Amino acid sequence: MTAPAPHVTLALDTATPFLTLALAWPGGELEAVQEVGRASAERLADETRALFRRAGLPFHADTIVIGTGPGSYTGVRVGASYALGLGRVWGAQVRGVSTLESLVSGEGPQAVSLDARKGNVYSAVYEVSGGTVTDVLHPVARRNLEAFEAGLGGLPHHRDPHPSGLALLRAGLAHGDAQWALAYL
Repeated sequence: MTAPAPHVTLALDTATPFLTLALAWPGGELEAVQEVGRASAERLADETRALFRRAGLPFHADTIVIGTGPGSYTGVRVGASYALGLGRVWGAQVRGVSTLESLVSGEGPQAVSLDARKGNVYSAVYEVSGGTVTDVLHPVARRNLEAFEAGLGGLPHHRDPHPSGLALLRAGLAHGDAQWALAYL
């Protein structure tokens, strides 16, 4: 009798200039974040397979977490299409999480934002514990950068940081089966 395969979760996001990937399985986790500009479509499949090889796992996940944006129309669609395709082939559940949740780090309340052009940002304020968003203090919205920063009252603000695949993965697992939709710049 063969042992049951471990529960594997894959997270991926292509909404920013970074190709963000992460894997978690019993006893391990691994992430890969690379700045690829607009080359996510060309690199996503090969880099995902390479991550599974580095982890020593077969190319299969039980759960897939996708970064839903905000991001470029093409970037968001590339990641979502790939995740939904793999989900169908693997029979895996696909969960969506705001890309902004991959920008958190540390502990406590913090603001995160991505450039939305013309002095605006896509931003949110989260409560973070253990590197995972535990509460949404101000939901994702397009805001004027100066007004957003003026209203933070000294909270840490992570502006256009490198995303974390593991933060995205943990957020997807924490949110359960919440409804999700794609968000574009």
